[in-house]
Amino acid sequence: MNADERILGSNPRVGLIGSGSWATAIAKMLLNNVPVLNWHVRNKKNIDAFRMTGHNPSYLSGVSFDMAKVALTDDVSAVVRNSDVVILAVPSAFLKSALADLSESLADKYVISAIKGLIPDENMIVGTWLHERMGVPIDRIGVISGPCHAEEVALERLSYLTLACQNVNLAQEYADLIACHFIKTSVSDDIYGTEYAAVLKNIMAIASGVFHGLGYGDNFQAVLISNAIQEIKRFVDTVHPIPRDIKSSAYLGDLLVTCYSQFSRNRTFGTMLGKGYSVRSAQMEMLMVAEGYYAVKSIHAINQRYGVDMPITDCVYNIIYGKVSPVIECMLLTDRLR
Repeated sequence: MNADERILGSNPRVGLIGSGSWATAIAKMLLNNVPVLNWHVRNKKNIDAFRMTGHNPSYLSGVSFDMAKVALTDDVSAVVRNSDVVILAVPSAFLKSALADLSESLADKYVISAIKGLIPDENMIVGTWLHERMGVPIDRIGVISGPCHAEEVALERLSYLTLACQNVNLAQEYADLIACHFIKTSVSDDIYGTEYAAVLKNIMAIASGVFHGLGYGDNFQAVLISNAIQEIKRFVDTVHPIPRDIKSSAYLGDLLVTCYSQFSRNRTFGTMLGKGYSVRSAQMEMLMVAEGYYAVKSIHAINQRYGVDMPITDCVYNIIYGKVSPVIECMLLTDRLR
């Protein structure tokens, strides 16, 4: 496909909203392919420090940026106005506040969600929220998924990502924006399944962490995660029943890395709960948001409509929101696993 045939043209202007570790990793990928990145950072002091040092002062500070290629601003409307493609990389619980001052429309933009969570008070995946609340056409919305931790992107360790969009040609163009020598990409048309799977794997990682904190070993973890992928499949096949290979890296791979990696904030959060921390104290000690904390409440509410058998999700919900002892709740779950 030549430049004239490309949906985005030859040099689309790209904007990024978010300044955490995942946003910083995405910026590192993008700057291999785009001449200038419009980047929204909310904290003015962080922008000043960023410009002075050439790296994000708060996250992945070992990653250096060529500041001639980065247009930093705390004006979210300016980023949207000056971009054709807008990538969202903030925790789902804070997406509304991140866009609260937005005076520009997203409806005529190409929007990619790099958010692995639900809009908590509306129990919507981000793609649905963008379409229904912000007016973005569903066939313009992209979703980044796959087993990829920001910390390994910073180290340029080979990673794989899937770009999902109902328009697979556009999905490929989205993929081209982030593919580089340490990022391999594939495409999918399953925006709903990849988003829901990304939400659910965070819940499963909390469960994995809780059991780890309680002293359960590798043998049990293998059984837990085998059951977890089955639970994810039951849910996504019920909510959005289309053909999909649940064993592919966008689903199973993302689950595995989130449940096993030392970098997984959701597993870390769960481990702390298993070791006896209260939910509040675990949250206060962690410097980053564990998306699964918000996600499990939303998924539990959504599943009231569908009635999918979700024993692992129910276990995490009961521990976090039902305040049931992890020891008791996990013991009950072990009798449900096969």
